[in-house]
Amino acid sequence: QVEVMESGGGLVQPGGSLRLSCAASGDIFSIDAMGWYRQAPGKQREEVAVITSSFSTRYLDSVKGRSTISRDNAKKTVYLQIDMLKPEDTAVYYCKVSAVTVTGYRWTDYWGQGTQVTVSS
Repeated sequence: QVEVMESGGGLVQPGGSLRLSCAASGDIFSIDAMGWYRQAPGKQREEVAVITSSFSTRYLDSVKGRSTISRDNAKKTVYLQIDMLKPEDTAVYYCKVSAVTVTGYRWTDYWGQGTQVTVSS
């Protein structure tokens, strides 16, 4: 079993910043890509940012230039820094970790419970 826990969400004013964290735990043998996704009211879930095991990154166009995804392999943690937050960034942010467990034999995606980010005045 793998646990994925997000933290760092909350209420912030437009123009502010947030740093989301996501830590994976459990009987993990190896972690591949880690990413952040979001689901806004009335919208479909979208990929916000992904960082691969080789530290290659990609971002959603609307957050590119004001967001930074990073990872700490020793801590099995991925971060998402978002600056210049906009009301349009309001959503539940989910973390996804692609991993292989000690007893497993294939890559599996594990999702966190989500953390609410609300950008409002």
